[in-house]
Amino acid sequence: MNMKKFALVMTILFTMILASCAAGSGSGSSSKAAGSSSSSSSSAASSSSTANASTKVAGGALKDGTYTLKETGFDTHGWKVQFSITVANGKITKSDYNYVNKQGQLKSKNAAYEKAMKAKSGVGPKEYIPKLNQALVAAQDAKQVAVVSGATESSSTFINYAQQLIQAAQKGDTSPITVNAEGKLKDGLYKLAEKNFDSHGWKQYINMTVEGGKITKVDYNFLDKNGKKKSENAAYEKAMKAKSGVGPKEYIPALEKSLVKSQNAAGVAAVSGATESTEAFKAYAAQLINAAQKGDTTPIEVDNLVFKEK
Repeated sequence: MNMKKFALVMTILFTMILASCAAGSGSGSSSKAAGSSSSSSSSAASSSSTANASTKVAGGALKDGTYTLKETGFDTHGWKVQFSITVANGKITKSDYNYVNKQGQLKSKNAAYEKAMKAKSGVGPKEYIPKLNQALVAAQDAKQVAVVSGATESSSTFINYAQQLIQAAQKGDTSPITVNAEGKLKDGLYKLAEKNFDSHGWKQYINMTVEGGKITKVDYNFLDKNGKKKSENAAYEKAMKAKSGVGPKEYIPALEKSLVKSQNAAGVAAVSGATESTEAFKAYAAQLINAAQKGDTTPIEVDNLVFKEK
């Protein structure tokens, strides 16, 4: 009788162990399935991201070739920019931006400069120069290149020059661009205007007056299809101010005054809540200053790239 009870207990225990193993196996399958589901979601997200990648809706196509820009003189620290982009099959495939000194050394490979700048700003040319080059190839648009923290002035210079190279590539003009970055401004009225309306129906312009070698007046704004200014659009002002704390009625005059005060694009103070507009303004202002350094008053039309919003 005791043996029967023992056998019965052992049978029950064995059954329970089998059930436990089955449950464990089921749990493992569920985990694996959940992992597969997560992986599928990741792939789907990646596919979705690819599907939603920015599509260009305006702006001239880039013509294949190599486009170069260089500064004609060394700055106060003994460096000058050399920059080239390579376009193949209508895409920027290579960006080579750097600074060279009188000995022909590249700033990105100068250990002393790297150490000094990194100690002061937290970043050096060994890091920020490749980052800017990679960003341009990834974005295919100078205005979408983000400013590198700690290298604001160099980032602004990069964006300005990249924009000029893209404009050359749109025309297929491989003539080297020379910039006298240390040159004095020549008197005249210098104008720049975008050709295409952005996804919100605006395009910007800057008119800059130079008198006595100084920037004395700046007229900057955005126009809609009816020729109305953004700074005078009450609805836009209200909507942007509610979202960002500032509107075009405030930030546009602020940028104009800042350029007159600083006399250079890099010195323009960023307006909180209008960061994107500030960077675009600085890039175009820098291009106008380069024109003023040459004394070239030919109006600049920017065949600006416009992308469909995601």
